[in-house]
Amino acid sequence: MDQIKIGKFIAECRKKTGLTQMQLGEMLGITDRAVSKWENGRSLPDSSIMLELCRILKITVNDLLCGEVIKVDNYNEKMEKNMLEMVKQKEENDKKLLSVEILIGILSMIILLGFTFAAAFFQMEDWLRIVLIVGGFIPCLIGIGFAILIEQTAGYYECRKCHHKYVPTYNSVLWAMHYGRTRYMKCPKCNKASWQKKVISKE
Repeated sequence: MDQIKIGKFIAECRKKTGLTQMQLGEMLGITDRAVSKWENGRSLPDSSIMLELCRILKITVNDLLCGEVIKVDNYNEKMEKNMLEMVKQKEENDKKLLSVEILIGILSMIILLGFTFAAAFFQMEDWLRIVLIVGGFIPCLIGIGFAILIEQTAGYYECRKCHHKYVPTYNSVLWAMHYGRTRYMKCPKCNKASWQKKVISKE
């Protein structure tokens, strides 16, 4: 998707409706700075407010994603193209998130091991040793919690029995036995438990 083109289109539609960036922002519950970022092509509207934005600007979501008003004869073709681009963008974002998950996991373990090493091998008061060990566990647990959240939401898990691809609940991912990114979980479709692999695409 061409963010610059979409941004110019948003600005053009906003001006046609007689709204300032601040007024549009207030109607959407965001700042005028966020609206300015859209119009300068630095970011895209969040999906949670996209429908409301289109209603205010009197355009369709398809028009917005194309950066122009779509003629009826090209509508389905443009909509398909936009959907494919959105799926591709989600897959790319999920890959980045899963890379961040690895980084968070490594940093969490380094902090835990560093604090534990210091507590075990340096001379200090017992209370300080306990503080160091607890201080190492807290950021490690927070990091692991974020890493599991990323693994739950980025991409899908594929059931080995029926090949259904789905996003499991946080608790399912948290408590499931696993090796790497393969977890033993129950599929919500066939209701059978199996070792399910993490996949990026739903196709």
